[in-house]
Amino acid sequence: MRFFNNAGPVNCADHYCLDPLHRIDLDAIESLIGQQRYFILHAPRQTGKTSSLLALAHHLNSGERYHCVYINVEPAQAAREDVAGAMQAILSGLGSWARHIAGDPYPGEIWPGVLAEAGAYDAFGEVLSRWAMHSDRPLVLLIDEIDALIGDTLIAVLRQLRAGYAKRPAAFPQTVVLCGVRDVRDYRIHSARSQEIITGGSAFNIKAESIRLGNFTAADVATLYRQHTAETGQSFSPQAIALIWDLTRGQPWLVNALGYQLCFRDPTTRDRAVTITAALVEQAKETLIARRDTHLDQLADKLREPRVRRVIAPILAGDNAPGQLPVDDVQYVRDLGLITTDGQLEIANPIYREVIPRELTYTTSLTITEQPAWYIAPDGRLDLPKLIAAFQGFFREHSEHWIERFDYKEAGPQLLLQAFLQRIVNGGGRIEREYGLGRLRTDLFILWPYGSGRVQKAVLELKVLHKGLAQTIAAGLAQTYEYRDRCAADEAHLLIFDRGGRAWSEKVFRRSEQFQGVGIEVWGM
Repeated sequence: MRFFNNAGPVNCADHYCLDPLHRIDLDAIESLIGQQRYFILHAPRQTGKTSSLLALAHHLNSGERYHCVYINVEPAQAAREDVAGAMQAILSGLGSWARHIAGDPYPGEIWPGVLAEAGAYDAFGEVLSRWAMHSDRPLVLLIDEIDALIGDTLIAVLRQLRAGYAKRPAAFPQTVVLCGVRDVRDYRIHSARSQEIITGGSAFNIKAESIRLGNFTAADVATLYRQHTAETGQSFSPQAIALIWDLTRGQPWLVNALGYQLCFRDPTTRDRAVTITAALVEQAKETLIARRDTHLDQLADKLREPRVRRVIAPILAGDNAPGQLPVDDVQYVRDLGLITTDGQLEIANPIYREVIPRELTYTTSLTITEQPAWYIAPDGRLDLPKLIAAFQGFFREHSEHWIERFDYKEAGPQLLLQAFLQRIVNGGGRIEREYGLGRLRTDLFILWPYGSGRVQKAVLELKVLHKGLAQTIAAGLAQTYEYRDRCAADEAHLLIFDRGGRAWSEKVFRRSEQFQGVGIEVWGM
């Protein structure tokens, strides 16, 4: 039985799959190869790069024009800047992949002697040169995980490829494809040998084009899930498929991970008679986030990098004037897959939008001592006024100390509240978040099941005091009303954080307001 693949390259015999070549512009790639071009294929982690490269290799080798070999150079990462050790790993891998992909033993036979003769800084290029002259067809070389290499090792590989470029196709590969997370032009390579920074664009200035592998389309997602229905008879409601697309925006690992959780891990839905509904998709999403699988954990780890923080922090804070974001930083964070720049700069999908604040507040929420039982009313509802009043006191006493712990201090108050709420709501409900550049607010939608199948729905609007208090409250009431209406919530709260130097006795307040006949509680802190 096939299944949704959430680890490693796709194998259509074992996994539900889309044709990997369907996701790349095969005509354009074959045109570049025919023109003897060297180019880049890049995309975020776990989007199908390796699957596409392997499919391309098999496609080219099935014809009679080219001799194509794939190689993954990631094993050489362990050698760091030991160029000799790294080159031995790369050449050994080249020999192994040539036998596996193309049934060609030649590179494996010659590389030890060439390495001994030419040395680490010329052996890779010399092996490729001899191999091209030995081959009865032009060589096409697909190098995966190129950005796993660092420093002088990466420089050595790029410069040997550049040095051999003029000898193609008779005495060097006709085409080389470099594949990684980022475009090579964005590399800033620190050479320990020369103690200088070398850009990827200068070390590999023979690149003709960069191709970015995109996400699945909505139609792709529906096609993938229909394969499960066709093979098992288990159906998905139209609302479930639409929600899967909306939550993931087609990010391939997320699409497959949700499918695997829904159809193969959850004991309830392993029963093929159970129709997958939107509610079940929401549960699977929560499970996926809480489990902190490797894909999500790797993304979260990137949040610690200063260049990532410079881009993500203004989005979290809802800043409407973040200043001039460095172009290189924005491009880097986009290449990581954390943001999209199609239109307004924003978090790439709703699951990442949920993961980022949770990850930034994960240890904080664990160390907050509040207990969910303290805030549950006799009828099972969450007593939000009591909860917010408790946070008001907590914030007054501890905010300076706690916010200083956050790397993302610009969004410190919003993050601290979310950590406090997550600690409580994890006991049985969930929080949905909306934030972004220019919004000047963070919207939280709390769903809390209680009683016999009932769900408490409440919205919290978080604003930082920018102008006068009256103006902030007036704008906030209108925004809270709109958000409450959109979510069909039965309770609404507006929280205003005053980060100025006024006395706490002036900052802290609670008042009841009305907007178009709807009651909204306003809290100052």
